[in-house]
Amino acid sequence: MEHPYDVIDNCSADNREKQSVVADLDGSCVRSRSSFPYFMLVALEGGSLLRSVLLMVMAPVAWLLYHFVSEAAGIKVLIFFSCAGQRARDIEAVARAVLPKFYSEDVHSSTWRVFSSCGKRYILTASPRLMVEHFATTYLGADKVIGTELQVTRSGYATGFVKSPGVLVGVNKRRALKAVFGEEVPDLGIGDRSSDYPFMAFCKEAYIVPSQPADAVPAHKLARKIIFHDGRLVQRPTPFVALVTFLWLPAGFLLAFFRILVALPCPVEYVPLLYKVIGVRLIVKGKVPPPSKNGILFVCTHRTLIDPIMASAASGSDVTALTYSISRVSEVLSPIKTVPLSRDRERDASNIKRLLLKENLAICPEGTTCREPFLLRFSALFAELSENIVPVATSTKTSIFHGTTVRGWKGMDPFFFFMNPFPVYEVTFLERLPHDLSVQGGKSAIEVANYIQRVLADTLGFECTNFTRKDKYGMLIGSDGTVPARKKSF
Repeated sequence: MEHPYDVIDNCSADNREKQSVVADLDGSCVRSRSSFPYFMLVALEGGSLLRSVLLMVMAPVAWLLYHFVSEAAGIKVLIFFSCAGQRARDIEAVARAVLPKFYSEDVHSSTWRVFSSCGKRYILTASPRLMVEHFATTYLGADKVIGTELQVTRSGYATGFVKSPGVLVGVNKRRALKAVFGEEVPDLGIGDRSSDYPFMAFCKEAYIVPSQPADAVPAHKLARKIIFHDGRLVQRPTPFVALVTFLWLPAGFLLAFFRILVALPCPVEYVPLLYKVIGVRLIVKGKVPPPSKNGILFVCTHRTLIDPIMASAASGSDVTALTYSISRVSEVLSPIKTVPLSRDRERDASNIKRLLLKENLAICPEGTTCREPFLLRFSALFAELSENIVPVATSTKTSIFHGTTVRGWKGMDPFFFFMNPFPVYEVTFLERLPHDLSVQGGKSAIEVANYIQRVLADTLGFECTNFTRKDKYGMLIGSDGTVPARKKSF
């Protein structure tokens, strides 16, 4: 099909530092022309499983309306069934914690080359501004997002309808752009379909993004790296992926329940063999440390709640997990002993020293999980308590569900990990910490913690950071991640 505009590949990115650019999102800044996956994520992560199933049922209706009636009509269906009745702050929370990961993996390389070269950047989209704004301003460096405005009640709930002038498609995009720029004219416009032509005609220059395969921008080249994100789904929920996921859910839950239950009574030395039989791949690397007179302190990276369990299975020995704020369900279903830490430094130090006299312990000094190839700052407490330290690098591979959550119920974390058809856990034992690199050998606790963080990062090919649990929860949900102490029952 002939376009009235030249393609984006022919657009020069030179000397545009003082120019303004306006770009559409779906199909232009990101490669996928469909916004359905992002509405599905809002429905599932912000709403409920029932809401997401209902959206899935209505997807064919939205598609028919979009292609045979009007783009606006199809988008209105997606907005209504994903957002109606949700609190606006829940939609915004999903936009902050979940959507950026999926958007950032799909940024169009040719568009980004031009968009990132301009001094003033604007995103103009038919998607609700509330869903797009955080990603566009934080990871694309946009100065402003002009999008469809959701109608919200005084009590903060989305009605499922949109404010005037409606969904921003066609002439509505041009009008919204003129309302922002006034008498000025944007230097450059980027769109991908005929309904973008009205706003593109308003710009001094305009280029079209053709609907053909293109490379995605490596995530580290965006305005900011994705370090933390939330949500249960591993893959972007296109209609096909969403359908397969929903069909797998019942069988997956039963499979996870079976995997957890059969591992409970199994002697630890036979757990790797059992995992192989039930479809869990446990890869063990490095030299497993021999038994010691005093307990070994396994210092693990923190990928999921079950890091200590996998370290125990990989070592073939009983290991006690030192934990922070895990749920009662996780305690009951854990095949190894768990000891809660109080975050009171002196009390925790005393308990750990006492336990190390008689048993092996596993601790995750990051204090919280991180899914991306980064290690958070290590708390230095463990370094003061033992010289018998063995660093343990853990990594996971899943195909459908993440085994961690921030906004969800953490008691389901092990279930979601084991709900994957063939989950993979890799455990690598490093050499025991040398005496001259320990606190007893003259190093400070912080030096020891930093050293172990570095060697674990090098082993995994990860990057060290100074981020903490508070940073993670602050970025994703605006809190410090503190869980109130559980009340004692009498």
